[in-house]
Parts: sequence; C-alpha cells; structure tokens
Amino acid sequence: MVHIENLTFGYGAGGFRLRVPEFTLAEGERVAVVGPSGSGKTTLLNLIAGILTPEAGRIDVAGTEVSGLSDARRRRFRASRIGFVFQDFALLDYLSARQNICYPYRITPALTLDKEARERAESLAAACGIGDKLDRHPSELSQGEQQRVAICRALVTQPGLILSDEATGNLDPDSKARILDLLFEQAALAGAAVLAVTHDHELLPRFERVLDFAQFRAAPET
Repeated sequence: MVHIENLTFGYGAGGFRLRVPEFTLAEGERVAVVGPSGSGKTTLLNLIAGILTPEAGRIDVAGTEVSGLSDARRRRFRASRIGFVFQDFALLDYLSARQNICYPYRITPALTLDKEARERAESLAAACGIGDKLDRHPSELSQGEQQRVAICRALVTQPGLILSDEATGNLDPDSKARILDLLFEQAALAGAAVLAVTHDHELLPRFERVLDFAQFRAAPET
C-alpha cells in the first residue's frame, strides 16, 4: 500500500531534517508509529498524504507515485484514496458535523454523495457516539466530539489507506478502545492499511507492528 525509497525532507537550511531510506506498509497492515516529539512522525504522514512534498526520493501509495503528482492531483488522490485523521481535527466551523463528515464528497468529483454514502456517514456517527449531534457545528461540540467527527470523515469514503495522527489522544480509556475498534473494523471492511501515530503505549499491542521513528530523524545540516 505504501512504499518509500530514499526520502529526504527538511524545513529550511540548518533546521529539521528527515531521511527515510526505505519504508513499506502492506495492504491491510496495521502499524503504530512511536517516537519523541519533534522526530517527524506527523511530517511523514503529511508526506505520504501529499500535503508536503519531499526534496528527494519516491513515495508510492497504492501504485501511484504521490510525490510526482501535481498539487491538484495530489488533493484529489488524497480525498478519494486516503483517510486522514488530523491531530488538530481540521474541521470547518461553518459546516455541521454531518457536512464535515461528508466533506470529501464535496471536493472530489470522483466521489458521489449518494444514499449509501449518507447512510454510511450516519452509521459511523452513531458508532462513534455522536449520532445525535450531526446538526451541530464544531464550535458547539466538545474536543472529544470534534475528534469523533474527524474520525468519521476519515472513514466515510472507505479509503485504502488510513493515516491517523493521535486519533485517540483526547479520549478517555473506554472511548479510546471503542474508537480503535471502529477504526480497525472499518479498515478491515475496506481492506485498508492503517498507519497511526500514537503516544499511548497501552494501545501498541493492538497493532501488528510498531515503528520507532527516532531512527529516521537526521541531524541538522551545518
């Protein structure tokens, strides 16, 4: 599902540098990413999703070289093929929770917001415990409820790849387990791979593999 070769990325001269010689995520695989703050975990997710572009190297997702696409094609590819749970949720406050969940269908012509998609959005919201809050706007929701909306949005298109940046970070232990169950259940239904950044080591046994990201952090260039 994901293959990276000789990836290099940096934030300005003498600043943060990331080098990934090789990384592979198999179809349907569930991998947790751990490492100290500032080691580049979120940066890697953004590179895989095409939000950032590498200085050098190659990133393939589902057979498509994402790093070689134009900005517009990367956006379309991300909306239709990748489910991304952002750490800051990235919800649009002028849209209701229901509209935020269905937002990928609004911005991607390749996706059709039909009855099945709407029913899937409602079903996901119910499973996440926000089925009665779909008409509320993000400012009317708690942080945990906003997080659930973001998770539903990532799952609603049944993507082949789910990228999760601390998807359970603001939830209580029981909710964490329930949301992770939902994430894995939906991933299994879609045959999707999951790459999840987490600081919660209690969740690590739920994953098939754990990647310690500290190995990819390179020293600043002088």
